[in-house]
Amino acid sequence: MNATGVPRRKPRARAESGPVLVAIDVGTSGARAAAYELDGRAAAEVRRAYPTELGADGRAEQDANRWRSASLSALAGLARELGRGRRIEAICLTGQCPSVVPLDARDRPLRPGLIYRDNRAVAEAIAIRRQFGDRLIHDRTGHLPAAFHVAAKVLWLRAHEPAIFAATRRFVEPTDFVALALTGQNVTDWTIATASALFNIRERRWDDLVLDGLGLEPELFPVAHPSWAVIGDLRPALLRRLGLGYSVPVVIGGGDSLACAFGAGVISPGPISEMAGSSTCLNSVVPEPLADLDVTNYPNLLPGDGYFTEVGINTSGEAVDWLAGLAYAGRSGRPTGADYARIDAEAGAVPAGADGLLVVPVLGDGERDDPNLRGAAIGLSLRHGRAALARAVLEGVAFGIRARVETLGMAGSPATELRVSGGDARLASWNQIKADVLGIPVVRVAGDATAAGAALLAGLGIGVYRDPAEAVAVASRPDQPIQPDPETHRRYDELYPAYRKLVASHAIHVGDEA
Repeated sequence: MNATGVPRRKPRARAESGPVLVAIDVGTSGARAAAYELDGRAAAEVRRAYPTELGADGRAEQDANRWRSASLSALAGLARELGRGRRIEAICLTGQCPSVVPLDARDRPLRPGLIYRDNRAVAEAIAIRRQFGDRLIHDRTGHLPAAFHVAAKVLWLRAHEPAIFAATRRFVEPTDFVALALTGQNVTDWTIATASALFNIRERRWDDLVLDGLGLEPELFPVAHPSWAVIGDLRPALLRRLGLGYSVPVVIGGGDSLACAFGAGVISPGPISEMAGSSTCLNSVVPEPLADLDVTNYPNLLPGDGYFTEVGINTSGEAVDWLAGLAYAGRSGRPTGADYARIDAEAGAVPAGADGLLVVPVLGDGERDDPNLRGAAIGLSLRHGRAALARAVLEGVAFGIRARVETLGMAGSPATELRVSGGDARLASWNQIKADVLGIPVVRVAGDATAAGAALLAGLGIGVYRDPAEAVAVASRPDQPIQPDPETHRRYDELYPAYRKLVASHAIHVGDEA
């Protein structure tokens, strides 16, 4: 038996026709299905993109039907690519959060989903904080409500779209919606539920005090399970569509950043995981929730004691995508891998400090903890070309990461190293910049730790691995640490206060709450 209480299956030797564990990631830019061998090696991956609709009012919406259709299409494509020689042992879900869509009585979306970057619910978040008090709501839910959270988004819908709210049978997040399609079960996991700011992190259930105070019924939300729980098997119609002649268990999984931390081997205090995707999430493991109101806390994604923390940045990788499209992609505006390689090379050739150019790359019409913050660049000159701009953008994100790592440290979770994974971990110059800005080693985790972590969670759920430590020992393969250069770190120590001063400036804040 393993820690999950199910019979343990011994990992098998690697083989081209061997069994695989599958992760479905319902992400910000699209959905993907990825297969991993039991020793953690990637076997195949299929992606399906979908767009985000943005508005100057802070709107950030996605068609929830695309969450489902893209996920199922990616899974079908993966099954075809794997062929009949590869048995899918289990599927696990992960994805963006907190994002939400209201469903009607037939589980159809009533409107587009509001993703985590939607910042229209500022007034509702403030009202929640005033009603309960910051300390009480943070102690109970692990979060300080912001427009970022599901709680505020639900109240915004009730206030601004009352007909939609009245017709809603339940609110679900992207992975919940896909779980419903895969199994027919109305379920979520503890970590996705916690991202709502409506879930009691210690009691592991929807918080009656908060729900009652906000006039919300618990039936409006899915049944919450541990992240490693098997919630059912693939529906027979899906098995036929995928050409599978056997049952496939589905593990509910958890938030993408926490799956990433597991895939990066962050299962105990000390290292901090950075999920370097469209947004940046920084996660650490702590024995008890941290009291600092600037840190969010989650129940453990994994069997055992402890909690996960999180701080983050909304538009980090997307800032680099913006730069690539603006300055490197030519007339098409669609950057390729070669364009990102040029960014890496050119930024790496510019000395620290980007020749006096300082950028705050907050490009999503607000930050998760500061909806009124906007992006800025100061020190621009005719002498600056795109290489200096590239260096300044990478440094600006690194400064933002340093600010949040410092928050974790002061709250009681100091960092011994930063483990970077995701698409932007491929930029070697950026990894060195992060090491130099933070003054700690940076370890690149090859591949995609988010999908790998979800696949490992699938293995935990069905007993392939005895416990999280065995899963990491079998499947995690981090690169050698990138050490900070002492002289460059001292240079960034001199520049960092200017970044903090610019972020705090009223000149780059908008709105009534500025």
